[in-house]
Amino acid sequence: MAKIKAFITQHPQWTSWIVLSIGMVIILIWSARDVGLLAGQWAALIVATIAVAGLAVWIIGWEDEAEPDAEAEAQPYAEPESETPLPVVPSEPESSPEA
Repeated sequence: MAKIKAFITQHPQWTSWIVLSIGMVIILIWSARDVGLLAGQWAALIVATIAVAGLAVWIIGWEDEAEPDAEAEAQPYAEPESETPLPVVPSEPESSPEA
């Protein structure tokens, strides 16, 4: 049991891939059980499902890798203080006096 915990701690993406693959393959088998696929078709679908699970974990892992950089660059937005007031624009155009 200690080896499994160590593997999970050391390799979180591999663990996520394995768990997601197992879940997705179970869903695939359950949903396509009455379709009548041949053995080669089942094998291709299962391999493709495992590959999609790996891609999903890999893409989700991009966020984990990008977070430290984003936190270092992110600074709270502070609106610059302006010492001079902004000019006031009239809401209606001035009417010319009738002569």
